[in-house]
Parts: sequence; C-alpha cells; structure tokens
Amino acid sequence: MHLHKYEKIWLIFGIGILFVFLGVVGVGAFAMGHQPASSIKTIDPEKVAETAPFDNPGLVHIEGNKYELNLVAEGFAYTPNTIQIPKDAVVTINVATKDVVHGFSIAGTNVNMMVEPGYVSSYTQTFSKTGEFLVLCNEYCGAGHHLMTAKVEVTE
Repeated sequence: MHLHKYEKIWLIFGIGILFVFLGVVGVGAFAMGHQPASSIKTIDPEKVAETAPFDNPGLVHIEGNKYELNLVAEGFAYTPNTIQIPKDAVVTINVATKDVVHGFSIAGTNVNMMVEPGYVSSYTQTFSKTGEFLVLCNEYCGAGHHLMTAKVEVTE
C-alpha cells in the first residue's frame, strides 16, 4: 500500500499526539495519584433512616475545628432543613437519598454533588465566611423539584 507524503506526516503527527495524551493521563493517574471519583460508601436506600449516621442527621462535632454534616435527601426536601456551622469549620458533608437521584449544591461555594440511591456522596468544605448559603437540588427529581432547598448558616 502506498501512502502519500502528506498522509504519512499527518499519520505520524496524529499517533504522536495520541502518545503525548496517553503519557499525560498516565503521569496524572499513576505518578501524581489522581483517580476518578468513586462512590466507595454504599447504603441500602430502603434503610437510610435506620442506618447510622443518617438515622440522626445533622451537624456532628468530631474534634477541634472538624465537623461532619449528615443529610438525607428525599421527596423534595433535605433533612435537616437548616444547618448552623461555625466560621472556619472544616466540614465533611455526607448525603444519602431514599428515593431518586438528587443534586446537592451550596450556592456561593464549590460544593456540588450528585446524590444517587445506594451511595453516600461526600465532600469536604471549609466555610471561611459568615452568612446564609442556599442549598439547592440541581438534578431534576420530580414535580416538586423547585421546592427542594435548605439553608446553611455560617456563624461566628
């Protein structure tokens, strides 16, 4: 088979770019330890209300300035609906759902998760400025989706 000179150049260029791309991904994945997000924590969606820590949702003080916030997303509501967090607290947010796919986003922060039945979604955030932040469901979950909100109050 005979290839034209320009075809050979483009073929070599394309294969070269492919190897560069795979090299960058490989270095990022193995040398720098980057991994795709995974839902390691699982939960039975029919037993969320009976499974710790979601049987008593809310803010839990761990130690020092570390807290854990456990929320349940269900039927167009978050439980608890209002959360008070101290300023400069490092909070690990854990969210589980009993019914369908929900979103969990805190406006004005980088917190943005998809909450799927059977999995516990987690995110760690430091709340460094005071005020009220709106929690929104950013995944359509049914007719009352627009009513699914909560409030985070960061206090001194």
